[in-house]
Amino acid sequence: MKRPAPINSTELSGSAEKLIRGRHATRAFRPDPVPEETMRAIFSLAGAAPSNSNAQPWQVEVVSGAPRERLANALQAAHAEKRTSVDLPYSEDMYARVHRMRRAAFGAELYGALGIGPDDDAARAAYDAESLRFYGAPHAAFLFVTGDGGTRLAADVGGYLQTLLLAMTAYGVDSCPQGLLSFYADTVRGELGITAGKLLVGISFGYADETAPVNRVTTGRAALDATTAFHH
Repeated sequence: MKRPAPINSTELSGSAEKLIRGRHATRAFRPDPVPEETMRAIFSLAGAAPSNSNAQPWQVEVVSGAPRERLANALQAAHAEKRTSVDLPYSEDMYARVHRMRRAAFGAELYGALGIGPDDDAARAAYDAESLRFYGAPHAAFLFVTGDGGTRLAADVGGYLQTLLLAMTAYGVDSCPQGLLSFYADTVRGELGITAGKLLVGISFGYADETAPVNRVTTGRAALDATTAFHH
């Protein structure tokens, strides 16, 4: 029998494993702000993300302090009034059955940690509304796709997003990408005075409240063979 080839570890592979697997979504934050110099270092590092022909088709808007508070209030008002404005199409139908099963399993674990029952629609809705205050995080970043804002360019911004999340993790900063924040693109634009770009996602970030049960929720991942094929 042919023996498997040894894994070609490098000096960085162990650190990369720890960094990538150590990143997770945080849904309860302490109010302590991230120092300005740390934020600048994080976003500078994230700018090293790859993009097609080095176009870098992203614009990032970071809010803290009073602008963050005004935006949170505006987002909650828009949510209460059902004034959604989505730049990039979203539909539950875009998920295949296997995706829906994974989402349902995650939802059961998340709401279970919050003490919200599977049929308690009112409590779930209240939690969604409260999440528009960035889970208590002192900062939020909004990623806009510039250019024509099409899906090709959105893919590049997705690469920037992952780089940003890992940069935050490397600097000891916790984060949570929030798709719901992108449902109110016009509200974000109006509050921040932005006239161009399509909103892809918002990211709440700061330092985790380690005492919150919701931050102990862990998510599994599909087996390698379920998502990846190797053609020889």
